[in-house]
Amino acid sequence: MNDAFDPLQALNPATRALLDNIRRAGFAPLQQQGVALARLSYRAGVGASEGPRTPVERVDPLIIPSPEGHPIPARLWAPHHHPGLPVVLYLHGGGFVVGGIDTCEGLCRNLAAQAEVAVLAIDYRLAPEHPFPAALDDTLCAVRWLLEEGRTHGLDPDRLALAGDSAGGTLTATAAHLCRDEGIALRLQAMFYPSVQRSLITGSHQRFARGLLLDADLMAWFDQLNQLHATPGQPLDWRREPLNAPTHRGLAPAWIGLAECDPLADDGRLYADALMDAGVPVQVQHYPGTVHDFINMGRFLPQAAQAHADMARALKAALD
Repeated sequence: MNDAFDPLQALNPATRALLDNIRRAGFAPLQQQGVALARLSYRAGVGASEGPRTPVERVDPLIIPSPEGHPIPARLWAPHHHPGLPVVLYLHGGGFVVGGIDTCEGLCRNLAAQAEVAVLAIDYRLAPEHPFPAALDDTLCAVRWLLEEGRTHGLDPDRLALAGDSAGGTLTATAAHLCRDEGIALRLQAMFYPSVQRSLITGSHQRFARGLLLDADLMAWFDQLNQLHATPGQPLDWRREPLNAPTHRGLAPAWIGLAECDPLADDGRLYADALMDAGVPVQVQHYPGTVHDFINMGRFLPQAAQAHADMARALKAALD
């Protein structure tokens, strides 16, 4: 690696201008704010940066019961009230520590309108109160609820896809493995910049884990709060590192969207390669000069709307 490499030089002009404005505002990094304030800050940041929210005809607040007795808040968006819509379970990002339904609503509305599907997002449990794999347990609970109760809400659970970003991409990938093992048929696993391993220091991690929004310190903070201790050469539980799952054969087809200037970019490429090696159909879309979480920055970055449209197109094709 060239010690003189400057990650800022790889950014596209719109992204560079946005990051310059964020730096001038002087916001403290999330890991320095404490959990409660970090959650508020992330929600406020997404609210200030996302593009306009697309109107949809149907917005339903829901509660999914869990076997353990805790309720899982959920929200369903659909372009209309006609029954029989295919459904996407969307899983938000945020390192399993921050984020929620409100921080993915803009994208979910766009997916519902553009793909002509119902989109269900859940407020899965977060660390440190509920470390990983609590989020995964809630994800699987939501999948089973859709299979059992989806038709009573006008949905077609036989046309089901999973989607997510960042930590939600991790959940998407791992849940796709577990659905396969349970005989649950998925039409697609769609994800933006998933974190699929924490044991290998990749080239993109070396290039982009300093000086941008998602950095090594923030990722380490997320791991600490989830009681995960990644050591080079020592894999974690494969459910947190789905790249290291026992086998990738027989998985649902995948669509993977990657930000170029993201420490997780190589994670996505490694995962795509592993899936293709196992015979799984994969589409990979790269977004030049963008950073992690760019899909939530549509007010400033035109690539966000393009990425929403690309995922929607893949979902529509898979679920028609």
